Amino acid sequence: MPAPGPKPAWLSRDAAELTGLADHLTAHGLVLEMLAGPLPGIYDPTGPGKLLFAFFAAMAETKRENIRESTLEGLDTAARKGKHGGRPPVITDDMPHTVLRRRAGGESVEQIQPDLIIPTGKRKGQNPSVASIYRALAEHAKRQAYPEAVDQAHADFAALQLGEVPGPRPALPDRVPR
Repeated sequence: MPAPGPKPAWLSRDAAELTGLADHLTAHGLVLEMLAGPLPGIYDPTGPGKLLFAFFAAMAETKRENIRESTLEGLDTAARKGKHGGRPPVITDDMPHTVLRRRAGGESVEQIQPDLIIPTGKRKGQNPSVASIYRALAEHAKRQAYPEAVDQAHADFAALQLGEVPGPRPALPDRVPR
């Protein structure tokens, strides 16, 4: 099996970064020297090497855009197959209710936390962190305070997933701006 060759070295990830590099080289009286490859030689970012830097900038932008498009395509394909990135939720829907019920009985979140078990994922069988429990309680309180807003947000998100643009909604009667 042949030895792997050197990996290509990219001067920058985009045109702005390359422009910053060229400005830095110029400010310090430095030039770019390529020791190997198809274009060996010395290139001054202000002189004749300016064309080469412009070419590198265009290539960096093209490569970055291709990576972005491929990533979005992959995410879209996975979403159509029902796969979504990220970890599974640590807190199940019934955990906040359990915590609230036990807190009403006088227990603290720190006392309740060891009794809660994560049902799925990488941390299956472990206990959720106290911070996760507090975040879930805050989210639960928001859902209780503004249930119609949460339902509308879920409906808007579903519409966006289908390629539809949600339209304007009338103000809710009890929350009319004054």
